[in-house]
Amino acid sequence: MPSRTPTYLVFGAYGGIGSALARTLSASGASLAVSGRDPQSLQELAAELGAEAFPADAADFAAVDDVVNATLERFGRLDGVANCVGSLLLKPAHMTKPEEWAATLNTNLSSAFAILRAAAKPLTKDGGGSLVFVSTAAASIGLPNHEAIAAAKGGIEALVRSAAATYGRAGLRVNAVAPGLVDTPLTARITGNEKARENSEAMHALRRLGTPHDVAEAIRW
Repeated sequence: MPSRTPTYLVFGAYGGIGSALARTLSASGASLAVSGRDPQSLQELAAELGAEAFPADAADFAAVDDVVNATLERFGRLDGVANCVGSLLLKPAHMTKPEEWAATLNTNLSSAFAILRAAAKPLTKDGGGSLVFVSTAAASIGLPNHEAIAAAKGGIEALVRSAAATYGRAGLRVNAVAPGLVDTPLTARITGNEKARENSEAMHALRRLGTPHDVAEAIRW
């Protein structure tokens, strides 16, 4: 029997890591659905890749449910979902405003839970599937001024461990990829500063920053 074409759904698809992953999955011949908050950026990426675009705020539970259902309606199945939604707040706790804390949790942790909630059941059908989240090395390594984002991403890693235990017997693999500093538009204010970039590179064994392709390949695997 010929092998079937897998169907993948990527949230946060037009960001640095998300777009690299979407291109990697599209190049593999998979059927692809992409989601993000900016309809124009999403449509441009979808047109480039021949993917289906479903604009949504990933922290909106109902909107995420709609995206998953629309993907299932379009393709008839779902084999893998990746959550590349994220933000970056670099401030010490005493300088972090309550609204910045709430936004960091909402963008990172609430979106992760919303996607797990919506995708877990469909991904356990037809022999199981894969769900991958993006965390950060800052969640396990103490870095200055990372309190809010480290807490949010640390919550994702705890969520992943529990979800893996809950859904593993049904064939669903739940994982998180936790890169260090990656050279993306989100981190441009760090990577664009020569001294900050040099300091970051010195922290890496390879003496270079990660690339979106590096992380995309890990998620694809």
